[in-house]
Amino acid sequence: MAEHTSSSITIEAAPADVMGVIADFARYPEWTGEVKQAEVLATDDAGRAEQVRLVMDAGAIKDDQTLAYTWAGEHEVSWTLVKSQMLRSLEGSYLLRAAGTGTEVTYRLTVDVKIPMLGMIKRKAEKVIIDRALAGLKQRVETK
Repeated sequence: MAEHTSSSITIEAAPADVMGVIADFARYPEWTGEVKQAEVLATDDAGRAEQVRLVMDAGAIKDDQTLAYTWAGEHEVSWTLVKSQMLRSLEGSYLLRAAGTGTEVTYRLTVDVKIPMLGMIKRKAEKVIIDRALAGLKQRVETK
């Protein structure tokens, strides 16, 4: 899983406000089109999610997956796949950096599906997922 897809966006809000929306899994169905249900299964000593179950519906792809989250300070979170019906593996992360009056958010994603798929098509699917997530995050944070 060496190849990954990444993209960045600037959100007009402080990093803490952006991370607050990222960490609020219960509200994902309100602003992410593909997440229909989100349930925090385990939290760390700071109360941050360590394991989250997500029910996804992206049209042709429907999945029930559990992800493990690792928090690196206040500006980075990464996740890996614990179990899924459709995916063989998944690694992702959000990295936040103060940028002027806002926050630059970089989203990295690597997905390996159980069904055969050309690398080029897989990268394009990752790019669509990332772009939708960043646009939804930006809209959610800036209109909150």
